[in-house]
Amino acid sequence: MTKLPKEVTDARKPGYDINPLILGRWSPRAMTGEALSEQELMPLFEAARWAPSSYNNQPWRFVYARRDTPAWKKLFALMGEFNQGWTKEAGALAVVLSKRTFEHNGKPSRTHAFDTGSAWENLALEASSRGLVAHGMEGFDYDRARKDLGVPEDYEIMCMVAIGKRAPASKLPQELQGKEMPSDRKPLKEIVMEGTFRK
Repeated sequence: MTKLPKEVTDARKPGYDINPLILGRWSPRAMTGEALSEQELMPLFEAARWAPSSYNNQPWRFVYARRDTPAWKKLFALMGEFNQGWTKEAGALAVVLSKRTFEHNGKPSRTHAFDTGSAWENLALEASSRGLVAHGMEGFDYDRARKDLGVPEDYEIMCMVAIGKRAPASKLPQELQGKEMPSDRKPLKEIVMEGTFRK
């Protein structure tokens, strides 16, 4: 069994034993500013590739940019000032897309976003297992992303992800340093209901 760091065990107390990879995954913001090589980055997308999907449709797509490459400025410019304040130290950025229709018949897929969420979780868990940061966010210009990245209308833009090598919280802007810790979750009794929905 993998030993979890104290920052995780102090903040997270599961009601049942679960895989430590799941409990240990969280979304730090502090990154070193080092570029990620293709060899470091591609295994994360490989993990995403193996997610489950309805009819094996695999609706997920990823548009990425590694820092210090021509595509970096284009993706970085999509974010608002707050997210640029900490993602400037990321090693890579990615925009996650989801195809709204099935490839085999062109009909709408009700589960495309659910399926793409599974792919993102695979990516996040693979990053965490390698000691990398993978922080998803919605604080960017979705309309500009569609235009600047040439995203067709039958793809929904889901989120952006900042990926990088972890750094101490002191690397962050002062207002974010105190938030650099794993968060807790709602108890099961609030999210799991037997037989019928309840508020």
